[in-house]
Amino acid sequence: MPLRSIIEIDEEKCDGCGRCIPRCAENALRIVDGKARLVKDVYCDGLGACLDHCPRGAITIVRREAEPFNEEAARAFEAKGSRIAKAADEDRPSGSFSRASALRNWPVQIRLVSSKATFFRGADLLVVADCVPFAYPDLHADLLPGKTVLVGCPKFDDVEAYVEKITEILRLNDVRSVTVVNMDVPCCGGLRWIVDHALEDSGKRIPVERRVLNVEGEMV
Repeated sequence: MPLRSIIEIDEEKCDGCGRCIPRCAENALRIVDGKARLVKDVYCDGLGACLDHCPRGAITIVRREAEPFNEEAARAFEAKGSRIAKAADEDRPSGSFSRASALRNWPVQIRLVSSKATFFRGADLLVVADCVPFAYPDLHADLLPGKTVLVGCPKFDDVEAYVEKITEILRLNDVRSVTVVNMDVPCCGGLRWIVDHALEDSGKRIPVERRVLNVEGEMV
């Protein structure tokens, strides 16, 4: 394999904020296990368009042995992603809702986010049960604008791990407010317990709004 310029990601510095993802024209980057990763060497042109958009300086250009950049393969990979997104969009009922996304951060799963991610600094935090996005048609218009979101399931996931992660997020960041949204079903009430314990363990006094969604998609 030839020596060439290619990006390198320092996993110690990367906080998984995802700001580099949309800056890569070839879609060669993905968030995996809470860290930015290069999908394949052949998809990276080595020009470093993503560098200036990493707030932690985790991405650099190095020279190492790597497969040559394959523009045709990169375009095919990008086109595949576009076709999947387009197909999903075309399957939605026309005119039934706004298609503008209000999502500000990635990843969103509590298990995957880094407590040191820059999107938590000074954030208005939205903690939602993972059934909420499926039940609430006005999610993007009503709940997400201006919020940094965390998603989890208090029934099937590790509740104590959730408490530890959210506690750490609250301790390390100047979070301004927390909104908790859970479903109106017995297994979902644990989300409030998680947030309440995280707030107590963090020692922070942060305003909390609690909302409940029924299975008909209405706030109760």
